[in-house]
Amino acid sequence: MKLKRGDIVLIIFLSVFALVLSWYISFVSTGSSGDYVSVQVNGQEIKQIQFSDEMIGKTFEIKTEFGRNVLEIGDKTVRVIEADCPDKLDVKQGEISQPGQVIVCLPNRLLVEYKAKNLSNDEIIDNFNY
Repeated sequence: MKLKRGDIVLIIFLSVFALVLSWYISFVSTGSSGDYVSVQVNGQEIKQIQFSDEMIGKTFEIKTEFGRNVLEIGDKTVRVIEADCPDKLDVKQGEISQPGQVIVCLPNRLLVEYKAKNLSNDEIIDNFNY
């Protein structure tokens, strides 16, 4: 089977389109400023933590009637490093680093969500497939 001129043009167009689209998705997901962490207990937001250079390495203890969790802030990342829940799934989950990602501790009714101020819900990428 021999490629015709139209086939070659279509292949080049689709390749350029795929490269531009992947660059745009990468730019949108990592180029947001004003990122912060929303900490919620039992459905109520109790704390907002802004990402900044001064916050790197700081820990926050979240102690409520449901239990105790300790959060650690990294360079645009957050993770739970201690919890008094029996399964410790929130600690085992590791860090989150993209808007829309969450850490959940059901026994302690804790939700830690990575948010971006300047992105609307339509601009947040729900999922990446590798």
